[in-house]
Amino acid sequence: MLRAYTKVFKTVEIDSTFYRYPTKGMAMGWAKYSPEGFIYTAKLPKVITHEKKLKLSQNVEEDLSRFIELMEPLILGGKLGCILIQLPPKLDYRPKEMEDFFKILPTQVRFAIEFRHLSWMRPETWALLEKYKVAYTIVDEPLLPPEVHVTTDIAYFRWHGRGTRLWYDYQYSDEELEPWIPKMKQASEKAEKVFGYFNNHYRGNAVKNCFQVLKMLNAQTSQQKTAHEKINDFFKNQGRTTESKLEAFAEPKEMSLNELLRFFVAVGRLERAQRIADEELSIINQTDERIEATLKEYHIAIDVEGKKILHDCADWDKILSTKKLCKHIGKLLLSMNREQATAILSKMYAELGSWQFEHYTSEPT
Repeated sequence: MLRAYTKVFKTVEIDSTFYRYPTKGMAMGWAKYSPEGFIYTAKLPKVITHEKKLKLSQNVEEDLSRFIELMEPLILGGKLGCILIQLPPKLDYRPKEMEDFFKILPTQVRFAIEFRHLSWMRPETWALLEKYKVAYTIVDEPLLPPEVHVTTDIAYFRWHGRGTRLWYDYQYSDEELEPWIPKMKQASEKAEKVFGYFNNHYRGNAVKNCFQVLKMLNAQTSQQKTAHEKINDFFKNQGRTTESKLEAFAEPKEMSLNELLRFFVAVGRLERAQRIADEELSIINQTDERIEATLKEYHIAIDVEGKKILHDCADWDKILSTKKLCKHIGKLLLSMNREQATAILSKMYAELGSWQFEHYTSEPT
């Protein structure tokens, strides 16, 4: 997928680094298997931003150093544009703590910060960012106004979408994107480099909207024009009920069970799933339409026909909004008939936008 992506786009924002540290080999692969001139940005791990909330008293300096060291292949290769510091929504205006954190940022890497609490929208914030050369992230989202503030020589745009239950389950119209063109031009007059990323990734919306903006900016390459035509045809023929990925209009292929498991279950969780003893799992009901099981004290229900998964472990509650699977569901799938597990995951992959991942409370409905 990376090979297909880099043929069309010049940059990507790495989201996986928010959930877990990359391995050195992974970062080396990003550097090795992308063309010269391709630029990555990456989200700072949530252990720093969301769990420790940037507090130096909780050893975030050590966490930051570890992350920077792992990202060295991209830094040394000139392929890391900047690191995004995305704050949690409840983290309000705390200038002293923020300045203390800015003081430990390494100078060999550029940083952008995304606020998600309205209290940060004030002149003192812009002055603080300018002092430490940290870029303000210009956003389109329900929590903050779409204001343009350029606080360093780079500008960073993020379009999250305007959905209701999920912000990023959204497709922008031309009319909604047009007002952003003068904003981007305004930013480019003050900044040497402008980064822009769409986070409304369900159903291929991010790719489609990105092409629309490039067209409005008169910045599409011939290859991007061709890809834009392909994805327009895809949406026209398939509609928005089917989950679309970049591979769908690059090199479509049927995915194996192992590939599907790797997509839905993080490597660490999958390894832990494989270590769960078979006797700990009890399958109560198993048909083509519905599977119900218990694992230790936990419950799992997969309603294939209703496109719904219910579970009740603590890890599931943390990740269900990302539509990924925990080790318990991974164990269930590994224990099932291979053909049935593949069929379920293939259906989920193809129609992910319409699947519901929910907490199991009592008897599933």
